[in-house]
Amino acid sequence: MSRKDWFLVLSIVPAVWGLDMITKFWALETLASNPKFYGILGLVLHRNPGAMLGMFSDLPPLLRIVSLSTGGAFLVFIYAFIQYLLPSKFIYMRAGMSLLLGGILGNVTDRIIWGSVVDFLIIGKPPISTAAFNVADAIQWVGYFLIVAFLIREGGRLWPESNTRKMVWVNPHFQLKYIFVLLTVGLGFSIISGVFSYTYIKVVIDDFVVGDPTASEHRFLVPFLLTFCVISLVFLLVLFTIGRILSHRTAGPLYAFEKYLDELLEGRTRIFRLRAGDEFRHLEELGDRLRARLVPDPADREDGPAPTDLNS
Repeated sequence: MSRKDWFLVLSIVPAVWGLDMITKFWALETLASNPKFYGILGLVLHRNPGAMLGMFSDLPPLLRIVSLSTGGAFLVFIYAFIQYLLPSKFIYMRAGMSLLLGGILGNVTDRIIWGSVVDFLIIGKPPISTAAFNVADAIQWVGYFLIVAFLIREGGRLWPESNTRKMVWVNPHFQLKYIFVLLTVGLGFSIISGVFSYTYIKVVIDDFVVGDPTASEHRFLVPFLLTFCVISLVFLLVLFTIGRILSHRTAGPLYAFEKYLDELLEGRTRIFRLRAGDEFRHLEELGDRLRARLVPDPADREDGPAPTDLNS
């Protein structure tokens, strides 16, 4: 990915967010008491307390707003890591993710500002019409389509069938230690932020509630703890996955290079190549130098098949 590619991919997020917010402010100003219909397309202002197409609208208000808003922030974290972990350019996959994130952030902004999402688009006329949606929802579906289309057409580039490093746990001791450190840091952060948030909410309730604050504490703190525990668990599962991938990108090249050295010592030779995204790329050059030193003329000395460009 060049700087230009990164700029194009990442700029989609604020562009979608800005377009969505402009259309929502326009809807609030124009459609409050004046719905409009243009054929099958209707412009009718609607406030959606849930997620896309009204999902989660039956949850308690506090749990709903906190869960959905925090979920949006959590998706930013996942988006950044997936963009980093993708081994190749994959421009359509990356653009689809940016469209998806930009639409999600548009709706998250609504919940933070107004406590609900501004929807104003419907297809059809009541009572036969779709649920109300907005520009962010429509763009999210475009993002979904690009991601699914990429996975169907080019998913093999993410999981190549010719991959010769079959094992995920190539060095279990190192990889588990790496993951344990990552999970420990994540768990520590979760505990610190949880204690701070819980204490802050409790102190605010005790200071502002007149009389016995027990009922108010139960009303607000129980949903908070439930939501926080679920988010923390998902966060740790994501960290586990990320740790497994990153540790494999570190341990995998070393494992492949050790295997390559064993083959050279046995008189077999091939071109040493790592996976896209692996660390220690300099090992490829070192492997070529070792092969040239140990086997000056590979065409004459090779015992195995002709050298091929393999993912080690």
